[in-house]
Amino acid sequence: MKTELLIITALESELKREALPSGVEIVYSGVGKINAAITSIKAIHQYSPKRILNFGTVGKIKSELQGLLEIGKVIQRDMDTEPLAPRGSTPFCTRPQEYVSTGQFICGSGDSFVTAYDPWLHSRGVDVVDMELFAIAAIAHDHHIPWQSFKYITDEANENSGDDWQSKVNHGQDLYLAQIKDILRN
Repeated sequence: MKTELLIITALESELKREALPSGVEIVYSGVGKINAAITSIKAIHQYSPKRILNFGTVGKIKSELQGLLEIGKVIQRDMDTEPLAPRGSTPFCTRPQEYVSTGQFICGSGDSFVTAYDPWLHSRGVDVVDMELFAIAAIAHDHHIPWQSFKYITDEANENSGDDWQSKVNHGQDLYLAQIKDILRN
């Protein structure tokens, strides 16, 4: 099966399959970088997409941000192997340490839910944090497939993040759908 556009989203609660326009394929990766990597590889082999689109929810690091953002760069926020390599870098790895797309915001991916201030995120200019995008972008890059990511802000990456995320996890769906329609027109 082949598709022009493949959407990868962590959870169905973020974007319902039945809400999508016909002919648009979506896969749900589950939470975290390992789940996202495995799902992305399987989906690429199953659908042979020409383009990958990631929708998801994020916590914001910069307080002035809100709504739906297009991500332009993603880094790993939880790769910490100092003194072998600086935080965010995988030692002894020739793959890129960051992946770039068309948006303007920086996302820090990691396998933890951010609930407290982290000075490293601010020093790197991180705008938002998620748990899947770095893996999705890395797999897309390895397969020479362009990717885009749109993230809906659900929380402020603080002690209330868990409750805020749960109450707002589905609030971005209409914005995602409008973005999909715009992408399909172009």
